[in-house]
Amino acid sequence: MPTTHRFETEVHEVDLCVVGGGMAGLIAAVSAARHGAQVLLMQDRPVLGGNASSEIRMWICGARGPDAKETGLLEEIMLANYYRNRTLKYALWDTVLYEKARYTDGIRLLLNCACQEVTTEGEHIIAIKGYQTTTQHFHEVRAKYFADCSGDSVLRIAGAEFRWGREAESEFNESHAPKSPDSHTMGNSILLQTREVGGEHRPFIPPQWALKFKEGDLPNRHLTPTGENFWWLELGGLQNTIADAEILRDELLKVGFGVWDLIKNHPDGRAKDWELEWIGALPGKRENIRYVGDHMLNQNEILAGGKFEDTVAYGGWTMDDHHPAGLYYSGRATVFHHTPSPYGIPYRSLYSRNIGNLFFAGRNISCTHMAMSSTRVMATCSLVGQAAGTAAALAVRHSCSPREVYSHHLHELQEHLMDDDCFLPGFTRAIPELSRQAELSASLGDPGELRSGIDRVYAKVDHGWWGQPGESVTYTFDRPRQLSRARLVFDSDLSDKKRMPCWYPQTGNAVRMPGMLAREYAIEVRNSLGEWERVFRAEENCQRLVKIPLALETAAVRFVPLASWGAERVHLMAFDVR
Repeated sequence: MPTTHRFETEVHEVDLCVVGGGMAGLIAAVSAARHGAQVLLMQDRPVLGGNASSEIRMWICGARGPDAKETGLLEEIMLANYYRNRTLKYALWDTVLYEKARYTDGIRLLLNCACQEVTTEGEHIIAIKGYQTTTQHFHEVRAKYFADCSGDSVLRIAGAEFRWGREAESEFNESHAPKSPDSHTMGNSILLQTREVGGEHRPFIPPQWALKFKEGDLPNRHLTPTGENFWWLELGGLQNTIADAEILRDELLKVGFGVWDLIKNHPDGRAKDWELEWIGALPGKRENIRYVGDHMLNQNEILAGGKFEDTVAYGGWTMDDHHPAGLYYSGRATVFHHTPSPYGIPYRSLYSRNIGNLFFAGRNISCTHMAMSSTRVMATCSLVGQAAGTAAALAVRHSCSPREVYSHHLHELQEHLMDDDCFLPGFTRAIPELSRQAELSASLGDPGELRSGIDRVYAKVDHGWWGQPGESVTYTFDRPRQLSRARLVFDSDLSDKKRMPCWYPQTGNAVRMPGMLAREYAIEVRNSLGEWERVFRAEENCQRLVKIPLALETAAVRFVPLASWGAERVHLMAFDVR
């Protein structure tokens, strides 16, 4: 009789298992852990970040407009990258993402581990199993809740309802959708990075298996060297971007080298000063499977501004709908359909309609193809990840289902998100009662906007306070009060997208921390003698949101900026105590 031998299995029991370590999955895991859940993050690659990682190198796009930049955990990560990685090298970027998962209390990180089995009981997932190539171990993860942030919706094999392809125009009355439904999707892209070499000719010899192109073969494609990342090297929308992934990778490599051969070795010498610096070995995916939740976000809801009572995230990228034929389509590679920015995304689109303990975040949330063409970009996925992770932690805390978070704990979820510096369009953050009732004053200027509940410049209104080093903002109470926490939000210059480079020049000059961000500051309280006593001082602050634990009684507390990152004044967007 044949005997089957298997590698050892290690068993883990956690509150939440997150599958997929792209930006959505990473942020979902961190947000859940910070809110008290025990989390395991399973990622099938050696690095985190998904399409934003060094393996693919797509920049993190999101809502458009001067006041719409995403904050929360995404901005925390971007600022940490600016602080540690001034010339924006991908090797360091990978470690910024790695440390956020590896060194957050409450997270167990499994890299190089691909989910292979899902065990269900009734309408619940009770365990998954993955194989880790580096340790030659199987890992079985038993959890109360699961979050599929894989992009490819790997946990659908549990029996979750899902959609593949494009809905017909008539199903949701979507004017941009095709007349008839089909199984077509947007394709995968392999990205290139090229650079100028200053007049020095560096020959390029393509591999023998590269495809040969003539300029007329690629209409409506930019074939002069500008440093772009060649996002239009896209294939697979007419195939299966999961089942055919290896075939598509091979074809994209042939295409990528062939297109660069056409440009670099063109008879007119257009690329004589350019060289190919990098080509991805892993194509980036745009679309395949979307889950079905209690609500399916659609084109018309986005165009109406996404005004949902259960808004927990927002988008604002155009409906960027790539043609399924990709490179072999002779028309425009994509059509950018207008969207308002920002528009709300509902919580009901972040959990399964029929699997009772399944959350999801990323490009696989519950929406139509047309809505997904906007929500799929990574800054939007990051906000959705933070919402799903925070919701999962609330489900753990209240021992309830994802649906019951909506029916019984929605306001709590939204308040947690806003307290964690996630802007929700149409909502204002609640100011703690202690801060609301106190007298708020400043040594110079009016600090009243610090209690507006909008922690950013928005709709051309500055909701902050500007102060030079040594000035202060003070809360004075009617009598000595017990304080447990101070919360500060600084201006981190939301006009700067803080993206990793995927176009040339890749770095140029070193990036700078936002000048108006407080580099050094202090929290001081009035002691029993009526004197100001310093109870906290920060140096080398590189974050926008800061929560400072306090355990003291005082009649007054103040924030004192001591130094900025280069600007004459510090811009404070929120200051409150509880």
